[in-house]
Amino acid sequence: MNLVLDRPYRKNLMSHGLIFMGGEEQEITIKDLSLTGVLAELKREQAGSKDAKEIFNLLSASTTIDLYLPEIRLAGEAEVVRVDMVNDHILLALEFKSVAYDADNQLYKRKAYRKNMAAPGKILLNGEYRDFKTVNVSVDGLMISLAESIDVEVGQVTVFEFEQLELDGEIKVMWAERTADGGTLLGLQYVHMEKTTVKGIPRFAR
Repeated sequence: MNLVLDRPYRKNLMSHGLIFMGGEEQEITIKDLSLTGVLAELKREQAGSKDAKEIFNLLSASTTIDLYLPEIRLAGEAEVVRVDMVNDHILLALEFKSVAYDADNQLYKRKAYRKNMAAPGKILLNGEYRDFKTVNVSVDGLMISLAESIDVEVGQVTVFEFEQLELDGEIKVMWAERTADGGTLLGLQYVHMEKTTVKGIPRFAR
């Protein structure tokens, strides 16, 4: 008997999740799952009158989308590798790019999805603007990394600038910890920003 070994095993299942595509959150149903990706059905009422070609055009800027599957405890980024129309249903073949499995089930406990993103910014700490890089970003706040080890008062409100998402304003230090390489990690929550929305970052809240 010959076995087909040229692609990962796929498990059929009916699970639900969300994707962030074209600046909007869209509900999906997972048709099957493998180690490398998923086949997802986009809800027809959410797609509206869009057909496969229109969705391809929507993805022309970037085929990488955010993916949130709380029932399976997966979250991260996936690439749309194929879009098909089957019996008036839109099917998306998604290949995992950067996903995390949440064994502790924190996806259910968080208020909003956190998007992994490494980008530079500046924050005012101890009277001096300091360079940082983001670790992850959500619609509620940031986790940032500073190359230096500094004492930071938890609870203080300060100001920041994050050019990639065109964000600036006041932010509150929620927690701080030192890293093994002599740097500092900070958890920050937005207090007041000039923008009321965070462009390109889904909420994915349950």
